[in-house]
Amino acid sequence: MEHLPVEVIGNILSHLGSARDVVVASATCRKWREACRKHLHSLSFNSDDWPRDITTRQLEILITQTIFQTMGLQCLSIHMDNAHEFSAAPVIAWLMYTRETLRSLSYNVHTNPNVNILEKCGRQKLEILDLDHNSITGVEPSYQRFTCLKSLSLRHVSISALDLSLLVAACPKIEFLTLDALEIVTSDSQSTMELGSPTLKSLYAKSVGVDKIILEADNLKVLHLNALNLDLFELIGKGTLKHLRIDDVSVSHLDIGESTDHLEVVDVSNFTIMWPKFYHMISRSSKLRTLRLWGVVFDDEDEIVDSETIAISFPQLRHLSLSYELRDGLLHYSLQGSSPLENVMVLELGWTVISEHFGPWVFGMIERCPNLKKLVIHGVLSEAKTREERQILASFTSFIVRLMRKYVHVDVQFEYE
Repeated sequence: MEHLPVEVIGNILSHLGSARDVVVASATCRKWREACRKHLHSLSFNSDDWPRDITTRQLEILITQTIFQTMGLQCLSIHMDNAHEFSAAPVIAWLMYTRETLRSLSYNVHTNPNVNILEKCGRQKLEILDLDHNSITGVEPSYQRFTCLKSLSLRHVSISALDLSLLVAACPKIEFLTLDALEIVTSDSQSTMELGSPTLKSLYAKSVGVDKIILEADNLKVLHLNALNLDLFELIGKGTLKHLRIDDVSVSHLDIGESTDHLEVVDVSNFTIMWPKFYHMISRSSKLRTLRLWGVVFDDEDEIVDSETIAISFPQLRHLSLSYELRDGLLHYSLQGSSPLENVMVLELGWTVISEHFGPWVFGMIERCPNLKKLVIHGVLSEAKTREERQILASFTSFIVRLMRKYVHVDVQFEYE
């Protein structure tokens, strides 16, 4: 180790997961202290890494001393739990000392008073900004401008819809935006969040407290909506979307645009769906590789999704996931038609309440996939109380044995809850 260049030692120290480990390792010898001072480019502070009886004041001093012994720090992560409330002065000192070289900042620190991160880090070289449990007020795009920022994550952040719109506009190179559990400050009875970015490629929105989201993004490729209750979601763009994921969302009007030619992945779960309307949105997606409809509730009980439609509309489909739904004796996923799912190699099928129809349906789906390599059966196992339930489970077990004997080339797996 004594023959390693200080630059290499600095790179090794930068890959340690905790600043505490860096502090301990840098005490090894003078050469390691020099490497820590001149060539360390990444530091991560987490309250869980330190003794529980350490005081907030001791943490302030420790973090200050560690940061101020470095030169050219590029990545800084500071995550402190609610038990520690820092003074604003040392936190501002950390940011002011590192901001000219900093490329990545992950920040979750409770301070009194609140520290305006945008004011301290604006107009610098920051490329990644991850804020957690923070408050943002009064965004000034002309001053708080992030010319190099590519990734912005806001988690448990309090911000107005207008300030959020201004903040996104102040990031002319932004590509990745994560909005998780935002508290949208508004005085109106109905709130609308309008975002616009010509460079945005990915949006993840979860538990955002608004009624309407209008997104204008000409280069959006990934859209993930999770745990939202919306009146409207509208995407205005040039049809570049490749990945669409909707999970546990209630929305009265969903519009992702007419041009969905580039869609490759559609993943919908725990969602009430009007199949004809939704199918119309994705029907032109001839490049679709993955289709997942899981825990979907059909708005019309008579709606049916048949494998013929899937086979014809999505000829390049390789991964198909469907959860078995049966209402009043009607199966929403039928085996109508004869067109094979030529390219499907992975098939996932599951149930929440098993019935005697599940086995034949699985068998029929497999027969439609001549090149199938892998079958995954998902199920919810509950104690069989009645004689009929026990017979259904016994019949299903026998069916699985026959299936595995016939399709020996298919890797069959089971995932039960």
